[in-house]
Amino acid sequence: MIIYACDASARTASAALCEDGRLLSEFTVNGGNTHTENLVPMTSAMFRSLGLTAADIDLFACSAGPGSFTGVRIAVATVKGLAFGTGKPCIGVSTLEALALNLADGSGGLICPVMDARRGQFYTAFFREEDGAMRRLTPDGVMSCGSLAEACAAYGEKVRLCGDGYRIAAGLLPRDTLVPTPERLMYQSAFSVALVALSMYREGVRTADRDLRPSYLRLPQAERDRLERLGIAPGNEKDPTITEERNDG
Repeated sequence: MIIYACDASARTASAALCEDGRLLSEFTVNGGNTHTENLVPMTSAMFRSLGLTAADIDLFACSAGPGSFTGVRIAVATVKGLAFGTGKPCIGVSTLEALALNLADGSGGLICPVMDARRGQFYTAFFREEDGAMRRLTPDGVMSCGSLAEACAAYGEKVRLCGDGYRIAAGLLPRDTLVPTPERLMYQSAFSVALVALSMYREGVRTADRDLRPSYLRLPQAERDRLERLGIAPGNEKDPTITEERNDG
């Protein structure tokens, strides 16, 4: 099975092709949020270098969030278009789960991907690598700096961090509880997205292009500002005017 995967959920843009879990090609640019300019050319270059076309792909996958609202939409739109054009299935995976997989090296232990969600918050979740598999401990969520430090301390063990919030989060934890992460494993990897998608596919997950949706976890910044002006707490499900995808954050 050949999988195309992409991730544009943060400053890093990444695209990869793999076959049955074996990496064929991966292009990564860590130069800022210029994903509209980079992702499609990167994808085209990969296909050309391997002599493949979209028709040769069996499964399309992307990081569906959380992350930058614009970046997540770019990745989702790219995969929706490719899946629609070929009639092939697609899968959206958790950005955080894919990041955690970057650190799956057999050493085991607690893994906490952290993405900078601004305003002193992180997109985060906890995972544990054990017996060669990644086990999710908590759902994807949003945590303040203080809550993250408390959550890590509650496990009472060393933790490995990854994601673009690494340096901020690392400064919140005692040095003796943090296992350093190599620079190249901190950031989004489309290959990790592909591996998560492959596991989901083998478990029976299938998504039609029309059903692929971003997972933002919180409202766009413009929507949060609007609710603050109205005196409504963000996240209030009773406000019928909230529209999740209307603005960027």
